[in-house]
Amino acid sequence: MARQQRSTTCAQESTRPIIRVALYARVSTLNNQDPEMQLTELREYAGRRGWQIVEEFTDQGASGCRESRPALNRLMSDACRRRFDAILVWKIDRFGRSLKHLVNALAELAAWGVAFVSLRDNLDLSTPSGRLMFQIIGAMAEFERALIKERVRAGLRNARAKGRRLGRPRVIVDVSRIASLRSQGRSWAQIVAETGASKGTAQRALVGLPKIG
Repeated sequence: MARQQRSTTCAQESTRPIIRVALYARVSTLNNQDPEMQLTELREYAGRRGWQIVEEFTDQGASGCRESRPALNRLMSDACRRRFDAILVWKIDRFGRSLKHLVNALAELAAWGVAFVSLRDNLDLSTPSGRLMFQIIGAMAEFERALIKERVRAGLRNARAKGRRLGRPRVIVDVSRIASLRSQGRSWAQIVAETGASKGTAQRALVGLPKIG
């Protein structure tokens, strides 16, 4: 929550005029989609606003669910070095579909003093209304995290109420069998394959240490 508050403050203080922009486009398939459609609209919009395009970053064949993408990684690295004043995207889902990733990325951009503009979503974090939207997005992310935690806790409570054992199933170690296999010259890899016990568990069993399943 503290990080969210700090990033929101940074977003509020980031009121520098936008002069240089970086364009980012993404398509999820290589065969049927062309990022040029997105880039064309972004170039026209940047021209109408009088913004200078520093560079165009494009990820092709990259799922929006993946936070790590080659062009996106370079974009964020250049943003950290303040090579441009803002990032312009066609839609938010081209930048990232994960709410957590989106909030974290926007927080980093705000801390670096780099604005974020989504053309089709009419979102401009360099404006007061855009910064208000950023706070709403952050609150939604916090709410989503709270819901996930509560669902996990509820699932665990339900499992315990039904008498289910949580965690990995315990492996029953047959010490005599391990000793017999070892005496026959079997390797530890063979013993592990035949008994289902890990190598460390089998070795500890033979020397009389506590058995760990």
